[in-house]
Amino acid sequence: MEITTNAALEAENLKLKIENAKLANEVYELRKLNEWYAEQFKIGQRYRFGASSEKSALPEQLVLFNETEVSADANLPEPMLEGTITYSRKKRSGKRDELYDSLPTLQVIHEIPEEERVCPICGGELHACGHEVLRREIEVIPATVRAVEHVQTVYSCRDCEKNSDGELAVPMVKAQVPAPVIPGSGIASPSLVAFVLSNKYVLALPFRRQEQEFERQDIIIPRQNMANWCISVAKSWLKPIFELLYAVLLACGIAQADETRYQVINEPNRKASTNSYLWIYRTGVYEQHQVVLFVYTETRAGKNPLEFLAGFSGFLNVDGYSGYYALENNGVTLCGCWAHARRKFVDVLKTVPKHLQKDSPASIGLAYCDKIFAFERNYIEEEITPEERYERRLTDIKPILADFFAWAVGLLPALTDKGKLREAVGYAVYQQARLTNFLLDGRIEISNNRSERGVRPVAIGRNNWMFSYSPDGAQASAIIYSIVETAKANNLVPFKYLEFLFETLPNIPYEQFKDCLPWGPLAQERCAVPPP
Repeated sequence: MEITTNAALEAENLKLKIENAKLANEVYELRKLNEWYAEQFKIGQRYRFGASSEKSALPEQLVLFNETEVSADANLPEPMLEGTITYSRKKRSGKRDELYDSLPTLQVIHEIPEEERVCPICGGELHACGHEVLRREIEVIPATVRAVEHVQTVYSCRDCEKNSDGELAVPMVKAQVPAPVIPGSGIASPSLVAFVLSNKYVLALPFRRQEQEFERQDIIIPRQNMANWCISVAKSWLKPIFELLYAVLLACGIAQADETRYQVINEPNRKASTNSYLWIYRTGVYEQHQVVLFVYTETRAGKNPLEFLAGFSGFLNVDGYSGYYALENNGVTLCGCWAHARRKFVDVLKTVPKHLQKDSPASIGLAYCDKIFAFERNYIEEEITPEERYERRLTDIKPILADFFAWAVGLLPALTDKGKLREAVGYAVYQQARLTNFLLDGRIEISNNRSERGVRPVAIGRNNWMFSYSPDGAQASAIIYSIVETAKANNLVPFKYLEFLFETLPNIPYEQFKDCLPWGPLAQERCAVPPP
């Protein structure tokens, strides 16, 4: 009986131990989950209320790599422990005069009325003996709207009119009239359509607000008309230019890509709330011709960049999105984005108390990233060639990369818990091959920040007009964004370039369209941004 009781007690004890271990494990998991939620909450609060800049919070991070050199300088002054740091900005002399010199000037001469030109002493007549410029102002003249009538002159031969016997018709010759940008549209001139498109796709001004502004000038242009104009000119005139730019992009050796969500509320067989996407593809910074293209797709699937970049071979800067990975089997070398890798360490630091940040692994990872970016900034400031940058990277940055990845690979196994630090270190380790591919060519950038900045106009516009109504509208928006952003990348005024295209393309054969590309002499002569 006693043996049975002992066995039962041991069984019960074992059962309790198992339950206790199970509960302890659940407590551990819940504690880690709570820490993860707290981490996410801190990051959310930072994004909502904190500064958006990703500048290093710790100025001593770069010193981790040159502490000996800094400390060895005995002539360095002692740091100030108290007081206020002030900054001064040197004022550029003569800047205002340069501004006035570039503008047409209207002089307003103020005179005393003739009946009041009397000397206060002797009563004699006063005469003008000089002028003094008291101030210079800049006057703004709002956009002027006027009606333009195209009147066709008809010519006839007077000799034929005199000598005609009634059997032969008198020849009539008509003057050539430029073709309209939108046949049958009536009021849609090249400048008006360019103005509407520039307002929306450069200034992010929705058609509704433009309609209201036109009404204030006693002009009725329904927003539906403006939308129809966009679709019409995108299909007729801007799409051929887009295709020519597309050929230039495919022929280049260095490019960048990114994507952003874009809502279209009337897509077939899809809910209005479903996200579609605009993809951006742009040539590398060292390419002779700068091209920025936007492409609309219903999904974010990897088949989209695979189809669009069929025929492209070279280096492509991307972030860590797996949708681009299939390109690696098609002659494309993916180059990872160090800005994304760095951002993940920045996010980790946002969750670490300030007194612990200095010794945090996230600070070490961020310091490695900052050291790489510091070298890249120096290369840009020194204006070295891509060949020189290739050689300098092998000397300056390659050893830092070796140390960084050795540190990351060694740290990762110890990070068994789910969290931002493991995410940051794991991202770097998983992307190691792509993050080091920029060493292969001096023309490759270490991040795809230019592409991220390129989608910013879309994000701003999305906040203003929220969505496109139909796939046709989304396609037109992608094409127009492409033309506008490519114009900006080639130092053209978007409005002037659009107006130039709408005046020129309807009146020339397709074979001459290539002469109207943004880097062509005609476009540069008529549409270039004035020099500073």
